[in-house]
Amino acid sequence: MPFDSEQRILSVLDCCCDAFTFPMLDNGHVYLAGTRLSLYRSLDDWAMVIEVFGFSPRSGLPDTHIHTFASNLHDRDAPERYVSLEAYDNYLANNPNNDSRFVYPVGAGPWQDAKNDELVAEEAREVVVRDRTLPLPSRDVYEQHDIELERPRVQVFELCRLLAEVARESVLATQQERRVSVLPSMVQILQLEDWHHPDVVDDDRPSRSETFQQLARVLTTGDVEGYRSSQAPNTHWRNWPDGGRL
Repeated sequence: MPFDSEQRILSVLDCCCDAFTFPMLDNGHVYLAGTRLSLYRSLDDWAMVIEVFGFSPRSGLPDTHIHTFASNLHDRDAPERYVSLEAYDNYLANNPNNDSRFVYPVGAGPWQDAKNDELVAEEAREVVVRDRTLPLPSRDVYEQHDIELERPRVQVFELCRLLAEVARESVLATQQERRVSVLPSMVQILQLEDWHHPDVVDDDRPSRSETFQQLARVLTTGDVEGYRSSQAPNTHWRNWPDGGRL
């Protein structure tokens, strides 16, 4: 089959923006902590994966949201997970080129205040990240990483931002998790730790972004030299102050 054009790839991403399934880094319900973008390709197919690590008070625990956009998706939800065949068909129809998965790298435990899960427990001394026990940092460590604590008590989103600095590989997706919806035949051709992300809330779109235009070209041609964006990276959480503030 013919490989998708740059325009087709950008159209898929724009449609996901319109459907609110493209990452919104200033999502009012999620305090952003860390991001990563990966491109995959085969002779016939393409995929883009964007990871977003952060904390939503609605979820209760920090999570890494794995957004996958692709010409063809791997291992989609089974029909049995839906209340009816109609609901399953609607899922496929409404998400033809995108899938969404979550992983929880920070384990539940007494590190989180039992009465207010938006706070780190005062008596807590450690947190478990990917089955690895880490000592909870002092306030000085936050200052060393330019994380200004807003209250006398450390908030969970502030801890997430520190973990994204000191344990980045642990809080973002593993290689296997990152590929959860990517066809096994594809190979990774590019990975970005930061990039210029569209301001979706302000009606910006990937198709109007030099960065994503170039990424679409890389996916189409397979030539990673095609990514030379002049746009300054903006994926650090400091650039999205409204995230989590609803």
